[in-house]
Amino acid sequence: MVDGCAVVLRGAVDVLPVAALPYLRGAAHVVGVDEPPPAPDLLVKLARDESVVLVAASVDEPAAAALVAAGAPVIGLPAGMGLVEAVAVMDRLRSPGGCPWDAEQDHDTLRQYLVEETFELLEAIEDGDRAAMREELGDVLLQVLFHARVAAEHASDAFTVDDVAAELVAKLVGRHPHVFAGGDSAVRDSSTQQVRWEELKQAEKQRESSVDGVALGQPAVALAAKLAQRTKRAGFPVDLLPEGDDSATTLFVVAALAKLAGEDPETELRAVARTFAANVRAAETAARLEGITTLDTEDWRRFWPANVEV
Repeated sequence: MVDGCAVVLRGAVDVLPVAALPYLRGAAHVVGVDEPPPAPDLLVKLARDESVVLVAASVDEPAAAALVAAGAPVIGLPAGMGLVEAVAVMDRLRSPGGCPWDAEQDHDTLRQYLVEETFELLEAIEDGDRAAMREELGDVLLQVLFHARVAAEHASDAFTVDDVAAELVAKLVGRHPHVFAGGDSAVRDSSTQQVRWEELKQAEKQRESSVDGVALGQPAVALAAKLAQRTKRAGFPVDLLPEGDDSATTLFVVAALAKLAGEDPETELRAVARTFAANVRAAETAARLEGITTLDTEDWRRFWPANVEV
């Protein structure tokens, strides 16, 4: 056991947690600040005789891992401090002496990245890839921080990331009176909460239509589903859905009816599309194994996964 020792995790902008102060003040040795720490075995040996505090960026560093294995506690930044660091990094990138490319961006030039990063996050979620989810959530967060920083520089209508956060907090508190205001008789379960959320939103934004606020720029299947969901809450009858034999009308009605049946047509269609893409790759791979690089109709039928012998 290494009494009085600790591993202190510093932030990306060299912020140390307040909880580390007692250890730092009482330490005989503070290592990892101005120069690299000694070899892990030597560090542990020293820590068994004297109090040692290791300042590290990660517990995965060899010296940190060795001290932790020997019983040293890990002291990190409190929840939320990582966001403060991320804001500080974004500010530096946009400031003089920062990144020239970052400094040139505006809301319009960043739009494509927001869309791309969002779809990459969706793909990670669909794949169940936890490491990718962590990375892609960070990339989506970057877009929020980037837009907030750009907004803070506006000449006549500036707002900051703190304004964004404050508005979010006000929204969450205001739309959850059953949690923050001592109760709400209209909320009994998750379904009634969804209805209540929309009622509070409509009153808050003074909307005149049940479809006000629906993002018309979202993918078409998701848009059709959202419109069906919103209008159902307003008592819209199903028999008034669009009629016609053309492909677009048929797609709209199928998506709308799927949503009304409790399904998520956008997600389910994406799953079918991903399976189709995987089958295409599998057929092409099987064909290449037989020396075929250009498939004709019969080749596609022969190598399609459902017809490949296992």
